[in-house]
Amino acid sequence: MTISELPFGSWPTPITSELVVAAAVRLSEARVDGTDVYWSEGRPVEGGRTQIVRRAADGRVTDLLPDGMDARTGVHEYGGAAWWVRDGVVWFTNWTDQRLYRLERGAAPVPLTPAPALPRGDRYADGDLSPDGTAIVAVREHHPVGGSGAVDVRNEIVRLAADRPSQPEVLVSGPDFVVAPRLSPDGAALAWVSWDHPSMPWDDTVLTVRDLASGTDTVVAGGPGESVAEPRWQADGTLLFLSDRTGWWNLYRWTPGGAVEPVIELDAEIGVPAWQLGSSRYAVLGDGRAGTVVFARWRDGYDGLAVRRPDGTVADLDLPFSAIAGVRAAGPDGVVVVAGAPTAEPAVYRIGLATPAPQVETLRPPRDLGLDPAALSVPEPISFPSVDGTGAPRIGHALFYPPTGSGHRGPDGELPPLLVVIHGGPTGSATPVLSVGTQYWTSRGFAVVDVNYGGSTGYGRAYRDLLKGAWGVVDVADCIAAARWLGEQGRVDPHRLAIRGGSAGGYTTLAALAREDTPFAAGADHFGVADLEALAADTHKFESRYLDGLVGDYPAQREVYLERSPIHHVDRFDRPLIVLQGSEDAVVPPNQSEMIVDALRARKVPVAYLLFDGEQHGFRRAENIRRALDSELSFYAQVFGFALPPEEDIAPVEVENLR
Repeated sequence: MTISELPFGSWPTPITSELVVAAAVRLSEARVDGTDVYWSEGRPVEGGRTQIVRRAADGRVTDLLPDGMDARTGVHEYGGAAWWVRDGVVWFTNWTDQRLYRLERGAAPVPLTPAPALPRGDRYADGDLSPDGTAIVAVREHHPVGGSGAVDVRNEIVRLAADRPSQPEVLVSGPDFVVAPRLSPDGAALAWVSWDHPSMPWDDTVLTVRDLASGTDTVVAGGPGESVAEPRWQADGTLLFLSDRTGWWNLYRWTPGGAVEPVIELDAEIGVPAWQLGSSRYAVLGDGRAGTVVFARWRDGYDGLAVRRPDGTVADLDLPFSAIAGVRAAGPDGVVVVAGAPTAEPAVYRIGLATPAPQVETLRPPRDLGLDPAALSVPEPISFPSVDGTGAPRIGHALFYPPTGSGHRGPDGELPPLLVVIHGGPTGSATPVLSVGTQYWTSRGFAVVDVNYGGSTGYGRAYRDLLKGAWGVVDVADCIAAARWLGEQGRVDPHRLAIRGGSAGGYTTLAALAREDTPFAAGADHFGVADLEALAADTHKFESRYLDGLVGDYPAQREVYLERSPIHHVDRFDRPLIVLQGSEDAVVPPNQSEMIVDALRARKVPVAYLLFDGEQHGFRRAENIRRALDSELSFYAQVFGFALPPEEDIAPVEVENLR
């Protein structure tokens, strides 16, 4: 192959914005019903709607929702667990009206819940069916007419008829949040997880079991300093759940009338932060204590699948996957998962465990991108020196993607520009799975580092807690440390460092640029926070007290909010910035982006601003995803001085005040 020399950033590539969205889907929430397997597909080419797909035993694949229906819930704004299935019947929450529907084979969806007084005012999620199939318990988030914002929103567990319209009956109310309602195998008991402000579900939660006949509640686990998640009844009447009581989200068992005992305890994370409802990180094959547990676990920045046998032995499974979700039992000797790898997008697989070596069957393949795997940039876990919120030395973590173009290299003596990527959350993690959006950059000659800054998940609770009271400090320190370390190692150009992030990552981007000693030459803010005080006063219920833990009590510590808000330090901004925002974002409202853009315009700092009509928190429509990517590339080309590949015909974005 002939290798051509071109400036970094300008390499021609088959990975265009069109390829990023062409046939792209977001796969999630696999479920098993007899011999059928179901999953969700979020489809940008259909306006971002979520379709439910069924695969029959004979391989036939069917879309279940008619046009105009979208299986997506607004509970907690981030949604999740919007549908469930039994015996071929699907129950789902429709995005447009947030009502719960029943869908039988060959029939049209029928609404089960009343139309609320406030449009979309009653939102349903995370349902469970009674053993006899006649009733549903589910989470309902109620937004009252005339309510004054987050303070008046009620999160409850309700019971309603599974086969006909009915008025939901409130079973659990009082805690600020309730999730994961699960009925025991005999239908006599209800388990659920709850927490109160200012905690988040990865901070302090409580697992409660109620005897439905007597109304007696038993607290099984949780409380200050313990996060409990994913309760799951077993056929023998025991209850499994995840807890981070040892510093890692591991698996435990409770026996009614007895004690809690460990099932799996590892220095690895089985659990994940509950940004969305309905996570499923483990499945049991067999009954109760005699069952084999198949589970996913994060370790050193990579995910993997492991098995715990009835004799207590634990072993990793030899599989190519690096990110796993939706672990569901599929028969007596297998599981279904949604999984991806560094060179393959997420897909739906059945993993058979009847033989010593696991057998992998692809149920819903990843899309065929037509790319040479050798031309894909594979993430390398790196660790680097950084500091905590007090300035004490510690180690930070990230995934590094070197530039990997097909048939191109940079000029002799030149190093690639670096994009420092900050994941959202901030209690989230960089995911080492093929992202065509990341390869969009690396295939053009950019290096990318996806930073698992202090506060990220996957390294235990102590690492997650590093961000407590230190948002805008620890995350910024790690992003700067990663960029400088890679420059010192001679892997990137220390003079062409850019930082980009969305949501919480957008805040970190702005906070890093609002430092007089910032090493970054440019930044891209995707719907990020500019004013912490405004966010504390104007956001949705789920996150309305999140900043108490990340920054401090408000208004008692108002001065900290002001000091950490980029909007109050625009005098330090002198690096070009592009800002991308959805017009209907309820998590980070558009006024957050507009404040920073207006301030930079007033100071004549180079800035580009794109507002996407109809988009919420994160872009879902194909045309907007394409425009956002291409506009950001055009922005870097103008700032760093390289040419765009002419064959892509990318419209240049207007960068005001750029000289």
